[in-house]
Amino acid sequence: MSLEIAVRQLASPQGVLLRDLNLQIAPGSIHTLMGESGCGKSSLLAAICGTLDADMHFDGRISLNGVELDPLPTPARRVGILFQDALLFPHLTVRENLLFAVPRGPAAQRNAQVQQALEDMELAEFTEGDPATLSGGQRARVALARALLAQPKALLLDEPFSRLDAALRERMRALVFRVVKMRNIPALMVTHDLQDVADPSLVCQASDYR
Repeated sequence: MSLEIAVRQLASPQGVLLRDLNLQIAPGSIHTLMGESGCGKSSLLAAICGTLDADMHFDGRISLNGVELDPLPTPARRVGILFQDALLFPHLTVRENLLFAVPRGPAAQRNAQVQQALEDMELAEFTEGDPATLSGGQRARVALARALLAQPKALLLDEPFSRLDAALRERMRALVFRVVKMRNIPALMVTHDLQDVADPSLVCQASDYR
């Protein structure tokens, strides 16, 4: 289930951000696109998951397991994304935040999936908790669990570790990378920090595609 990205041109109203970028990401592997803020990294992720701003221009082709994503609406693309902010719904409990991501089905089955995800993330005691009371690391784990409960076929990582302290950052990196390999899904991470890189041989610099 590989993720194939062919960017002929990605541009903002101010000019071209990326051009002639081609990536083929195999299942279970994590490719990294590096570059400074404003170079088009997050815009590329938005193009992949179907949330690119209307004033942006994307010319290229994105496919997942041989299926072209461009014509599909965002939910149908089955692409999960983790941001540097957890972006949890503040008016929902931890359990309700996770239920939001679970595909439709019997209530008992959906609740069981949520409970299992909380146990996997060592957060079972926070099931009915208020997201505002969680630590940064706990919120990050809830966000990861929510992304995975949607059963994505690919995962995008938008600097998800950048706001964590050094010790927590290392643990979250290890957890995310382990999950990608265990689920055997392709992942693309954008970052400007070499410490985040999973495999130095799978890194490309945005500045090489201007």
